[in-house]
Amino acid sequence: MPIVTVTHRTTYAYRQPVMLGPHRLMLRPRESPEHRLILHDIDILPRADLAWSQDVAGNSIAIATFPIPTDSLMIESRAKIDLSAPAWPVFPIAATAIEYPFLYSDDEWTDLGALTRPQFEDNERLLATWIEGFVLHRPTDTLSLLKDINTGIAAQMSYEIRESEGTQSPLQTLRRGQGSCRDFAVLLAESARALGLGARLVSGYLFDPGRVLIGSGDCGSTHAWVEIYIPGAGWITFDPTNQSVGSSNLVPVAVARDIRQAVPISGSFSGSPDALVDMTVEVNVAA
Repeated sequence: MPIVTVTHRTTYAYRQPVMLGPHRLMLRPRESPEHRLILHDIDILPRADLAWSQDVAGNSIAIATFPIPTDSLMIESRAKIDLSAPAWPVFPIAATAIEYPFLYSDDEWTDLGALTRPQFEDNERLLATWIEGFVLHRPTDTLSLLKDINTGIAAQMSYEIRESEGTQSPLQTLRRGQGSCRDFAVLLAESARALGLGARLVSGYLFDPGRVLIGSGDCGSTHAWVEIYIPGAGWITFDPTNQSVGSSNLVPVAVARDIRQAVPISGSFSGSPDALVDMTVEVNVAA
């Protein structure tokens, strides 16, 4: 049960002083029986006022407002987490959901809502055909099916580091045969939804002290993965980038229907369109 420290620093430099608009921060790790948050604080230069709230998914949101113009901005989040998730989890899946296809209860259907509905068009049934390649027969073991799709993404696609904003659609990832961790996560979530299952995207950090996992930087990295809801077991973590199940090396920060809803920092400034000259992000995840 390692104690993990996460430092996430983002800095901006401007050609001349600008007036910063409100900035939305999603940096506070989520808590669960497997992730106990020991401490968390945020430092911001220049000084900002913070107002905390929770969004519809229960993520912690801080809105930072700035009283004076500035030619630089630094936002540093520091957290310490007791990471007690087992390396080889056993999931108490309900008897009614052990085999796929199965039906959620009426309450589960209502509460899962949009998380069960595909978010992308598949008019040519490219995604549907790809998914059917994993469904050997019906009924089939639910967890084995999801593990096969989770493993199949990394086995059939090449991983790429892509610093540009945005995420590929599932069809783009299938056609290109490559993608980043967030592209793989979107493909897995959409695959689960196409099967009628509830899935949500997760943004957070990858803890990799041995530096052997895909998507891990020299000292740490932001990361994206998926949680799929199975009755009895609840939300089960799948990391398609590393073909893993369970959250023993993952620190979740935000869950969302769409990966765009889990951006760590978003905001604006008033000034010349070319005022921003540099932005850097440094992440350190260590025991």
